[in-house]
Amino acid sequence: MIVCVCRRVSDKQIREAVADGAHSLECLQFELGVATQCGRCADCASRVLCEARSASDEPHRPPARSYALVPA
Repeated sequence: MIVCVCRRVSDKQIREAVADGAHSLECLQFELGVATQCGRCADCASRVLCEARSASDEPHRPPARSYALVPA
């Protein structure tokens, strides 16, 4: 199903991002652009993120990538 209409991001893409190390909504925003336009999908994206993390058989691991904030 499409979670973010603005960016056409599906629940499958979110689950794949979690499998690749995304661990927060901020990671999904950076990787997929979820909830960066109108923001209406933030709750649904967060639910899919939590479901994907809890369904994972692996213990929580640190993100695969490091995300540095760059001043504007």
